[in-house]
Amino acid sequence: MADLTNQQAMDEKEKKKMLAKYDKEATFRQDLGRWKWVIAFVAISLTVFHLYRAAPAVGPLVYLVQGAVHLGTAMGLIFMIYPATKSGITRKGIPFYDVILALLAMGSSFYILFRYDWITGPARIIGFETMDIVVATLGIVLLLEATRRAVGLPIVIIALGAILYGLFGTNLPYGFGHGGFDWSGLARRLFFSSEAIFGIPIQISSTYIFLFLFFGVMLVRTGVGQFFNDLAFGLTGRFTGGTAKAAVAASAMQGTVTGSSVANTVASGSFTIPMMKRAKFRPEFAAAAEASASTGGQIMPPIMGAAAFIMAEYVSDVSYSDIIVIGIIPALLYFTGVFLGTHFEAKRYGIHGLPKSELPSAKGLLKRMDLILPLFTIVYMLVTGFTPTAAALTGIGTAFLVSMFRKETRMGPRSILEALEQGARVALPVIAACASAGIIVGVVVFTGLGGKIAGALLTLAGDSLFLLLFFTMIACIILGMGLPTTANYVVTASMAAPALIAFDVPPIAAHFFVFYFGIVADITPPVCLAAYAGAGIARANPMRAGVNALKLAIAAFIIPYVFVYSPVLLLENATFATLTPVLVTAIIGMVAISAAMMGYFFAKPFWYERILLIVAGIMLIIPGNLFISMGGLALLIVIGVVQKIRNPEGARGNAPA
Repeated sequence: MADLTNQQAMDEKEKKKMLAKYDKEATFRQDLGRWKWVIAFVAISLTVFHLYRAAPAVGPLVYLVQGAVHLGTAMGLIFMIYPATKSGITRKGIPFYDVILALLAMGSSFYILFRYDWITGPARIIGFETMDIVVATLGIVLLLEATRRAVGLPIVIIALGAILYGLFGTNLPYGFGHGGFDWSGLARRLFFSSEAIFGIPIQISSTYIFLFLFFGVMLVRTGVGQFFNDLAFGLTGRFTGGTAKAAVAASAMQGTVTGSSVANTVASGSFTIPMMKRAKFRPEFAAAAEASASTGGQIMPPIMGAAAFIMAEYVSDVSYSDIIVIGIIPALLYFTGVFLGTHFEAKRYGIHGLPKSELPSAKGLLKRMDLILPLFTIVYMLVTGFTPTAAALTGIGTAFLVSMFRKETRMGPRSILEALEQGARVALPVIAACASAGIIVGVVVFTGLGGKIAGALLTLAGDSLFLLLFFTMIACIILGMGLPTTANYVVTASMAAPALIAFDVPPIAAHFFVFYFGIVADITPPVCLAAYAGAGIARANPMRAGVNALKLAIAAFIIPYVFVYSPVLLLENATFATLTPVLVTAIIGMVAISAAMMGYFFAKPFWYERILLIVAGIMLIIPGNLFISMGGLALLIVIGVVQKIRNPEGARGNAPA
C-alpha cells in the first residue's frame, strides 16, 4: 500500500501550486532566506505562549491582553510570511516594507498591553486621546491587509462594507438607517472593546481554537492522516465504487481535525482522485466526490472547522461537548448522502471495488490502531465534561507519546520545534479571519443591523417558515462564498440566524442551519472553491465538477430543513421512539433523491422516473407525517420493482437517461 501511495500521490510541488491557486491560505513565501530564523522564533514563541497559558495552574490573561498578544503576533507573522501579491511567493527573502508593516502590526496590538489600565479605565470616562485613535486606525487598516493576504478578499470586502455602513448608514431607507458614528467613536469601539475585533471570535481563537489547530498538526506528524486513508480503503475499497467510497470515508475522518475544505481536498485528493480516475470514474465526478467529502469534513465533530467553539458561546445553555454530540447525526446523514451518490454512480457505470492485493491488510491496520488514541482521548474528555482546554492539552500530550512508539514518527528536538512553528503557521489565517469577522459582528451589534436584517427576512417570508428558511439559505450561501469556515459561521450567525430565532426556531437548529449553508458554499456554483481545487487535480472542467459536487452533497441542502422542522435530529427532546422514525425515513428519502440525482437506481431511469424518485424522497423526508412518509416509501418500492424487472442483471445502458 505504501508503494501505491508513493506512485499515486501528487508531487509535493504540484500540491503546493494547486493550493496556492485555489486556497488563499497557502499563498505564502517559499524562500524566506535568513528571515526564516526570525519567523521560526516568533512562531514557536506564539505556540509556547498558548500552551503555557492553557496550563491549569496558569490560565489565560484578561481577554483584551490575551487577544492582543494573539492577534498582534499573528499579524506580524502574516506580513513576513504572506506576500502582498502572488508574484512575491517565489521571491527570496522579505522586502523591507513588509518588515516595517509587521512591526507596526505588532506594535498596534501590543499598544493595548502598555495602555491597558488607561484604555479600560479613565479613557472610557473622559475620552480617548488622539494617539489612541491613530493606533486603532492603524490596527484596523493593517488587520484588513493581513486578512487580505492570508485569507482572501471576500471577507475584507464584507468588513469594509460593515465599516462604511457604520460611518454612512444613517439615512438608509426601509428602516436600515441607524444613529451614526464618527470615525473616532467607531474606531475605538472596534479596536478597544470586547464587542468587535477582540470580541468572542478572537477570544475563542486565543484560548481554544489555536490549541485544537496545534492538535491537528500533531496528528499529522504522528501519521494519523495516512492511517485514516489506509483505514478508509481497508473498510470500503473492496465494495462497488470502492475508490470513491474510500475517498469519502478518508475525508470524513481527516475532516475531524482539519479546518479547510480546500486544503483537505488537495491533501486527500492528490491520492484519491488519480485512483478514482484509474477505476474509470469520470474526472469531473472524481473531483466532485473529493470536494463534497472534504467540505463535509467541516461539519464533522469534534472540530467542525473550529466553528463549534464559537457556536457554544453564541447558543445559550449549550456547551461545546453538547455541540459535538448534537453534530454527529447531521454529519453522518451528510456523508450517507455522499456515499449513496458514489454508489449509484459506480452502479451506473459498472465500476467495481479494488482487488485485495491493492488494499491495506487488516493486520497492518491493527498494528497502527494506537494512532487513533489521541483523537479518542480528546473526544472522550470533551464528552465527559472536561474543558476544551484540558482536552486539547491532553490530546496534544497523547499524540506526542504515540509518536514515540515508532522510529518514523518519533519526535526529536528538531521535530518538536518544527511542530511548534507549524502550529502557529496553521493558525494564522484563522486568527485573521476571526478578527476581521469581529469587525462585522461589532458593526452588526453597534447599529442593530442584525435585527434589521432579521426583520427584512421575516417581512419577505410573511407567515411562511419555508420561505424564511429558503431566503436564509440563499443569504448564507452568498455570504459564505470564499470565506473560511470560522469566519463564515461568525458572519452567518450574526446576520442570518436572528431571523430564524425570531420565528421561534430553536436557537441550536437556527445556528446549525446557517452553519450548514455557509459551509456548502464551497461546493455551490459559481463560487465553489473546493470543487475547483478538485477539478485542478483531476484535470476536469471546474463548473462540471461543481455541479457534480452539488448533486453528491444534495443531502446538505435537505437535512437542515429537516432538523428545523424536526429538531429531534439535533437531539432536542429526543427519545429512541421519536428519533428512530425520523432518522430512518430521512435515510430512505436520501436514497431516492440521490438515485434521481445520479441517474441510477436499479436501472437508468426514464425522465419521469427521476421526477417520481425526487417526489418519493421528499415525501419520505418530510417529518411529522407518517402517512405521507409511507406513501413515499410505497412509491419508491414500486419504482424499484419496475426497474428491477426491466434490468434484472443490473447491467448498465438498458434504459435511456
